[in-house]
Amino acid sequence: MNSQHSAAVQDFYPEDFAHCYGCGSLNAHGLRIKTYVEGEETVARFVPLAHHTAIPGFVYGGLIASLIDCHSMATAAAAAERAAGRKIGEAPAPRFVTAALHVSFLQPTPLGPELTLRSHVQSFSPRKVVVVTELSAAGKTTATGEVIAVPIPGTMASRR
Repeated sequence: MNSQHSAAVQDFYPEDFAHCYGCGSLNAHGLRIKTYVEGEETVARFVPLAHHTAIPGFVYGGLIASLIDCHSMATAAAAAERAAGRKIGEAPAPRFVTAALHVSFLQPTPLGPELTLRSHVQSFSPRKVVVVTELSAAGKTTATGEVIAVPIPGTMASRR
C-alpha cells in the first residue's frame, strides 16, 4: 500500500457485497465507513452520533469493534489488490470476511471527537490476512484490534 488514493476501498466493493452494516454503501441504515490507503497503512475516520453511546459521554464498545472489523476487512482488500499488482479502483475490490476479531479496550473512548482508525497488514497470504488496527480519539489511542480476514467463501455469494 504505497500510494495515497482519493477513492475509498469500499467504493469498489461489488454491489452484491456492498450491504454490510459497517461499511456497505448500499445499506441506508449502516455506518458507511470509508477506508483510504495512505502510504503503508490505511486510514478511516468516523464521528459517532449521540445514539452510539454506552454510558453518557462515551462510545459504545460494540461500535468500536464494528469500526475496527470493517476497516480491517477493507485493509485486507487493499493488501490483496496490492499483491495482485493493482491499485484500488482498477478492478472490483475483493471482499473479505472476519475469521477472528480481538479488540482491546485501552481506555474509555469519549463521545464527541472524530475517531481515527489506522491499520497495517501484519501478515499476508492468499488465504489469510492479519490486520492490526489502532483507534484513537482526540489524539489518544483508546482501542486496538487484531483481525484475521479471509476471502469471502462461495457459500456467501449472492442468492438472487
